[in-house]
Amino acid sequence: MPKVRIATPPEQRANAMTITLPAAAREPDHTMSDGLPAAQRRWAIAAIFTALAMASLDTAIANIALPAIAADLHVSPEQSVWVVNVYQIALVATLLPLGALGEIVGHQRIYLGGLILFTIASLFCAVAWSLDSLLVARTLQGLGASGIMSVNTALVRFVYPGRMLGRGFGHNALVVATAFTFGPSIASAILALGPWPWLFAVNIPFGLVAIGIGFAMLPKTPRADHGFDFLGAILASACLGLFITGIGSAAHNLSPVVVGIELVTALALGFILTRRHADHPAPMLPIDLFSRPMFALSAATAVCSFAVQGLAFVSLPFYFEDVLGRSQVETGFFMTPWPLVVGIMAPIAGRLSDRHAVGLLGGIGLVLLGLGMALLAMLPANPAIADIIWRMVICGMGFGFFQAPNMKAVMSSAPPHRSGSASGIVATARLTGQTTGAALAALCFALAGHDGATVALALGAGFAALGSVMSFLRLAVK
Repeated sequence: MPKVRIATPPEQRANAMTITLPAAAREPDHTMSDGLPAAQRRWAIAAIFTALAMASLDTAIANIALPAIAADLHVSPEQSVWVVNVYQIALVATLLPLGALGEIVGHQRIYLGGLILFTIASLFCAVAWSLDSLLVARTLQGLGASGIMSVNTALVRFVYPGRMLGRGFGHNALVVATAFTFGPSIASAILALGPWPWLFAVNIPFGLVAIGIGFAMLPKTPRADHGFDFLGAILASACLGLFITGIGSAAHNLSPVVVGIELVTALALGFILTRRHADHPAPMLPIDLFSRPMFALSAATAVCSFAVQGLAFVSLPFYFEDVLGRSQVETGFFMTPWPLVVGIMAPIAGRLSDRHAVGLLGGIGLVLLGLGMALLAMLPANPAIADIIWRMVICGMGFGFFQAPNMKAVMSSAPPHRSGSASGIVATARLTGQTTGAALAALCFALAGHDGATVALALGAGFAALGSVMSFLRLAVK
């Protein structure tokens, strides 16, 4: 086979290399100036999506292991929940600072640094000897996951050519949906074969492979010439961390005074941060991007959609078991169609977004999602299995049809040099929406008792309707 020297754009020239390719794998020169060449792109997305799958899986699989962790480390179930909480708090609190740092030092450096930390922290989790040591390791793992997720969509933007960007975001959504779909099953299978530390140890070989590919294949992205605001980063981390903690405290029915202090402090820190960065060329809290109507509407729509997901995924298990009288096994079966169909629809919607308006596609998706939530809330007292499944399929179709086009809208409405902050907003909107939805579901249970799940589903339909209106408004934005 001949050796082909692949040319890269100026900002990626330092990463050029000699690769042996079959003739069929070469693409015309138009791909060389927009995104990565085909062969390098395939390797780069393999590294990006492997790391994304690992970070997404570890958000979900730790829940399955909590009973085993509590028994093995001799702690209460309430204490073991912090194994999940510290990961989430560390992840959310550092998304915006790391996204902003990626614009200065290069997104690929933040991504690789996060992946290395995540892999090392997985080893520490696997050898943890006490709850305290496990919590420290999980905090480090959350920081590593933040490095991965904060610049994930920014890297996708530089890896795929513009004509394939929607397809790239569709594949990105497919990876996340697949991880959430099969996460509980993978965790159960691992726990059937070995102890809970194996859940974390399994990350190590995949992490090492992704690190090796990433160093060789990830593009070197443009770098901003402004400095990094360390005080602003601390303010942003404290603001987001307290906000998510306050929402979580409300979900766990903690004292209203404690919840109020956390949320008011978060808002005060956000106000201080906004004033501090009023004239900054790239503010940590990207108020400059929110002045763009397309960006602001797309981010708000994302929060609404993920709030629907949070409401549904918390309330549906209780709805199936307590209201409909189904078993845990049946509940797991009923929950599967939603993320499974998202994985099917996301790439399709991503391809469509390369040719059609994202406001239209996202609006249609959220209309379907709201319809599915309303139909679930109106299920008869003794529904057939098929009656439940086709309603969950509608929800999955709607959510999958929305996700990739909306991600493209967020990233495309931000200039390339602000891709890191835009990517951080994508991840922050997702986690904020999910956390808010979970807290609202808990509030519905507290206020409505046995009917709380039905109320939560109806509330989710309302959020989907609001999101669809905002999505359609994007059709009028130039």
